[in-house]
Amino acid sequence: MLKPHVLTPNSAPFLFFSHGSLLSSHRSSSLRLRPTAVQLQKIGKRGCIRCASGEVQSSSVDSGAAISTLKAVATVKMTVGGLLSNLGLSRALDVTADLLGKSLLLELVSAEVDPKTGLEKETIQAYAHKGSQDTDDINYECDFTIPKGFGEIGAVLVTNEHHQEMFLKDVTLNSDDSTTLTISCNSWVHAKSDNLEKRIFFTNKSYLPAQTPSGLRRLRSKELENKRGDGRGERKDFERIYDYDVYNDLGDPDDDDDKARPVLGGSKKHPYPRRCRTGRPRTKKDPLSETRSSSIYVPRDETFSEVKSVQFSAKTLRSVLHAVVPSIQTALIDYNLGFPYFTAIDKLYDEGFTLPKQEGVGFLRSMIPRLVKVITDGTDEVLKFETPALIERDKFSWLRDEEFSRQTLAGINPYAIQLVTEFPLKSKLDPQVYGPPESAITVEMIEEEIGGLVTVEEALKQKRLFMLDYNDLFLPFVHKVREIEGTTLYGSRTIFFLTNRGTLRPLAIELTRPASPTKPKWKQVFAPCWDATGAWLWKLAKAQVGAHDSGYHELITHWLRTHCCVEPYIIAANRQLSAMHPIYRLLHPHFRYTMEINSLARQYLISAAGIIESSFSPRKYSMEISSVFYDQFWRFDMEALPADLIRRGMAVEDPTAEHGLRLTIEDYPFANDGLLIWSAIKQWVQDYVSHHYRDSSHVLEDYELQEFWNDVRTKGHGDKKDEPWWPKMDSPENLIHILTTMMWVASAHHAAVNFGQFHYGGYFPNRPSIARTEMPVEDLQREEFIKFLEKPEDALLRCFPSQIQATVVMAVLDVLSSHSPDEEYLGGEPELPWVHDPIIKAAFERFNGRLKEIEGIIDGRNRDPKLKNRFGAGILSYESMKPFSKPGVTGMGIPNSISI
Repeated sequence: MLKPHVLTPNSAPFLFFSHGSLLSSHRSSSLRLRPTAVQLQKIGKRGCIRCASGEVQSSSVDSGAAISTLKAVATVKMTVGGLLSNLGLSRALDVTADLLGKSLLLELVSAEVDPKTGLEKETIQAYAHKGSQDTDDINYECDFTIPKGFGEIGAVLVTNEHHQEMFLKDVTLNSDDSTTLTISCNSWVHAKSDNLEKRIFFTNKSYLPAQTPSGLRRLRSKELENKRGDGRGERKDFERIYDYDVYNDLGDPDDDDDKARPVLGGSKKHPYPRRCRTGRPRTKKDPLSETRSSSIYVPRDETFSEVKSVQFSAKTLRSVLHAVVPSIQTALIDYNLGFPYFTAIDKLYDEGFTLPKQEGVGFLRSMIPRLVKVITDGTDEVLKFETPALIERDKFSWLRDEEFSRQTLAGINPYAIQLVTEFPLKSKLDPQVYGPPESAITVEMIEEEIGGLVTVEEALKQKRLFMLDYNDLFLPFVHKVREIEGTTLYGSRTIFFLTNRGTLRPLAIELTRPASPTKPKWKQVFAPCWDATGAWLWKLAKAQVGAHDSGYHELITHWLRTHCCVEPYIIAANRQLSAMHPIYRLLHPHFRYTMEINSLARQYLISAAGIIESSFSPRKYSMEISSVFYDQFWRFDMEALPADLIRRGMAVEDPTAEHGLRLTIEDYPFANDGLLIWSAIKQWVQDYVSHHYRDSSHVLEDYELQEFWNDVRTKGHGDKKDEPWWPKMDSPENLIHILTTMMWVASAHHAAVNFGQFHYGGYFPNRPSIARTEMPVEDLQREEFIKFLEKPEDALLRCFPSQIQATVVMAVLDVLSSHSPDEEYLGGEPELPWVHDPIIKAAFERFNGRLKEIEGIIDGRNRDPKLKNRFGAGILSYESMKPFSKPGVTGMGIPNSISI
């Protein structure tokens, strides 16, 4: 006798069928019934349950029963310009195919093999004809006749007979008794003329490899083989192949010898994570480098920009990079021209400047109305910036030392501040090359600035000295960078003191230029000062550090540690985890759109002569610096927030404290709020993993999971494959920690360092992207020192970015800081497979509820007058870790993935 499944009062209104049913589910089902009254009746000796009517949580049916017909509806999303937007012969052929009803072939796959032969059952085929259509969707419909004993449907095969790809949203199967099975697709289906392979879409049930129904095992393996490819040839736009390659496409030596760049990755000299392989031909001048192209291949399902209402942010970013930036460069002409006075900077927000009339600019009003506006006569377009929130609250905040310090804890780069653990400070660089390792910052200097409150020794014991340390990372590049016109570089250290009020106070900035064949080593310490010359030198020193911090933030904290290091996880997941694998379904929301954004970055931002190289201090050596950091400092086990805080001395383990950590600075807004998010993610992952993996044996026996982790370590991060710190994939606990780390980096880490960029960098004197001039006291005999004494304000303006550099960076930061209207937020909407599993659904609802609770906690903290680093006159509240946001530039909101 087949017994009814247990009914629970909180279960969703779905019907569970047992092994004999066509429309079935694993643990839960996508068979939705209209909610009405329920009447259950036991029929005959076999004890099957008939649903007379109503909302039924679950039941079993006779394995011999057959559903004679199924009605199928395949929903295809309209793309920008329409489904078949091109003109010509292929358009005519596709219209004809639609008229004949021969454009979309669907095949139902049984989850079971034939019990007599042990072979897969034959699929049931039907051509879907074009049916109803609305603004966004086209429905293709067909009917299936199901033979007795076909068994549960496990997948649908799709053949696109059009001559163009189509975006398939889902396939819905309706039975005679009104039960419904929806197979979520959300994927581009290539044209048969491009590739004869049929697309495979599994039902929403999740299976570990060992649990895979017998009728689906071959297809599960085949789908992964298709996505791995064979590593040969140039990738085509319609393909869905995931493979690895080094960063050998940043330079363009065939265009200009000065655009040649070293290959990052695959060598001891320049280790780096891997990117997605494109297979483009090599350059003529450098056989190790790949040619650049106007568009960069990413697997087709990683780019959704042609579907309406999707990827607003990517389209906007592309518009800014492709049209606005060249327009700025045309309008301003002189690349090196700086701002003549501070009021000229204000005009960027008050008046803007007119963009040149040129083809392709006109559409920008509709794409980026926040940036491009129309002046009164309606013919000219003006680039006009919104006033950043920081300056809106306090126009002079950027000048204040306390704000300079506060932003290390609650600004856009809260990942750099670290505890000073020894004194004197010492460099770890080779003294034979860089001179004596001791810092020029002395005990006497620190104690003088502290004002006798404590000695340096006492401050170290009390953990009251902190530092931004950009000395050893930048020092080897100083002379190389200084050979480039219009920029400069130093190694720098900035020391802060933790006051009794829980805020930081800057004590000293050390700037260092190593010795060269023509000049001795130069280093000098600058401090807050009460005479005119010293006060202006302090402002100039802060501008230098601001440029260092901006470069470190974009290259390391933002690009390398999120965008760049996450891409190998995405590639590995698609190569080794089946779409029906529960871990793939957990990670997938956190991987959406990242590869497309990264390809845009390689094309416009981090490439030779791109935005980063043109507008940030390290210029052409920017990416090499990120490679040095990856080599010396990046460790997967340190990307978890608790480990990162402990590593920087900003927290210690304390079992009695919340989250098991005690912060070194109690009022550290990023850490306080971030730990709430970290813990919420970890709890959600723990609930999810515990549901699928009962013990360590399940983890160890999951060969897809093991291959995924092996791919991440030995291929995606292959230059670090032999490091001893990689966690082992040998227990549910380690799996939970690994997944939590990946999801944290892709969501909250990225949000913390991205969406506040315009708030803090939109007024560039607060965070200059580049320092263009050296300190005037570096050489007292130079004319620059005389000019500085005569008019120090001009010296500061000359140090700041040029007009072109500033406006280009501001335009990019504005878009990078924006949330799209269809943003997918952490814990916002559940994935369809989660909804159909009551246990997972309940866990996700707890996760969602906790995130909403965290929003309230953060709001309360921002109103607490005791928390000086997030509350006070003119101070921006810290909202980067608030999970949800409205569209636009808000400085809050944690998207699931790195989608901009």
